Amino acid sequence: MGRGKIEIKRIENANNRVVTFSKRRNGLLKKAKEITVLCDAKVALVIFASNGKMTDYCCPSMDLGAMLDQYQKLSGKKLWDAKHENLSNEIDRIKKENDSLQLELRHLKGEDIQSLNLKNLMAVENAVEHGLDKVREHQMEVLMTKRRNGKMLEEEHRQLNFQLQQQEMAIASNARGIMMRDHDGQFGYRVQPIQPNLQEKIMSLVID
Repeated sequence: MGRGKIEIKRIENANNRVVTFSKRRNGLLKKAKEITVLCDAKVALVIFASNGKMTDYCCPSMDLGAMLDQYQKLSGKKLWDAKHENLSNEIDRIKKENDSLQLELRHLKGEDIQSLNLKNLMAVENAVEHGLDKVREHQMEVLMTKRRNGKMLEEEHRQLNFQLQQQEMAIASNARGIMMRDHDGQFGYRVQPIQPNLQEKIMSLVID
């Protein structure tokens, strides 16, 4: 007996619906790949499941963006509004600018210069020399800054040593004063200040 004809309508059972989707999705992907290889056709396929999960396929000879652009041109249907077109053009411009900068960087590194003419080679040479001058200038600035910092550290170290010596001398002087007072107190010595009248007598004797 042959397989009975299946009525095309929404499958109510959730499990059966998921199984059927998986089988038919895989079948579509297989057919899309086969027609791409067998017929040299450009095929793009995008499938969204009911849960929002996406499955896509695009032939190796053309990316999906180029295929959508071709579809838009041939069908006359506008897929992108002006805002998206401007954004796309800006992205293309940035990509071209980036490619140009990458090429210029390779030239400055001495790579891919075989195709350059004499004028371009001279421009690369000037750019390299200018960059080298800038590097040397910055190198000198770094060295001078390092030397200044070294001198400042030396001066700070000298001042700290001087302050340390002053503190050590003050501590030693205080220690000697304390030892002398202790010594005088131990042997009963006491230095009496000179009375004013006695000082006048001594001065008169010296004058005479």
